[in-house]
Amino acid sequence: MTALPLAVPPLAAAYPSAAADPSASGPSVASPVLWGVTLAAVLALVVLDFLLTRRPHRVSMREAAAWSAFYIALPLAFGAWIWSRFGSQTGLEYYTGYLVEKSLSVDNLFVFMLVLAGFAVPRELQQRVLLIGVVGALVLRGVFIALGAQMLAHVDWTFLLFGLVLLATGVKLLRDALRGSGHDVDTANLRSVRLLRRFMPVTDTYEGPRMTVRRGGRRALTPLALVTVAILGTDIVFAIDSVPAVYGITGDPYLVFATNAFALLGLRALYFVLEGALSRLMHLGYGLAAILGFIGVKLVLHWAHGTWPAVPVVPTPVSLGVIVGVLALVTATSLVASRRALDGHGAAGGVVGAGAVEADEAGPTAERQPQS
Repeated sequence: MTALPLAVPPLAAAYPSAAADPSASGPSVASPVLWGVTLAAVLALVVLDFLLTRRPHRVSMREAAAWSAFYIALPLAFGAWIWSRFGSQTGLEYYTGYLVEKSLSVDNLFVFMLVLAGFAVPRELQQRVLLIGVVGALVLRGVFIALGAQMLAHVDWTFLLFGLVLLATGVKLLRDALRGSGHDVDTANLRSVRLLRRFMPVTDTYEGPRMTVRRGGRRALTPLALVTVAILGTDIVFAIDSVPAVYGITGDPYLVFATNAFALLGLRALYFVLEGALSRLMHLGYGLAAILGFIGVKLVLHWAHGTWPAVPVVPTPVSLGVIVGVLALVTATSLVASRRALDGHGAAGGVVGAGAVEADEAGPTAERQPQS
């Protein structure tokens, strides 16, 4: 990831409105020293997480809440430093980008939850799988951010491409939400998993944190290796959507990387905090579709503004207001719908109905033996 510290001045010249629209790409606020310190800090946090998970154990709510609070306080404090060091406009871009990435990371958690359940990952191994997924996502985001910066520097229709990608993703999310299939994951039919099964045998049981074991003189994969590959495969899909989304907020590769890194680092702990509540966010798909669609339109407008100056652009304060408003709305409507569903089940089924609701709220956590 040494190719990340890039500045992209050519596009700033091509788009004279860069100062007015923060999604325009210009010189990065980060010096090589700041890049180095940031990358070292991210690496140190990842190593710390691996040390914490080297011995498999069940994560208590107290432990998860403490680490979640740390990983929320850290980016907020860093944003305050960005604000004071580089000005309010840069600080606003950072906080808006972080909010977008954090919202999209919750969508990651839905898929992680279904993958973990689909492979019946033991509770004590779940945090190790999540951490591997986070590291894979960090690496992929770094690659996509570097590629995005190069495209912004040399391809003047990059904003149009990013905008169209986000609009297409928003439409897909909306369709999935309307069909109620937004987070369906058929783990048995994932291409990567099927490919692995074709070339190597898979054990019937987990062998602690080990990915492979020797059986009958032959090396075999454990189910943990399959779930790891499945998680990394989903990381690719999320990186394709996530990086253009935050480039719609700021054109600075450093801020794009920082917001992605901070949003991802806290996912492992956040998963165990929100695990029981995720199923209640039933309208999140609609909100994410609206946010990605809005940012897609913003990027298309910005591209058009470079060709036809009369086309308006969307400033960052407006973007922040729209994103916060959409998230607040879908959270409120989700809680109301969840409450109505609880009341309806309780009235219809009495004690039995309440038990069914509890099972629904717990999500797909019933353990199933992975097929080998």
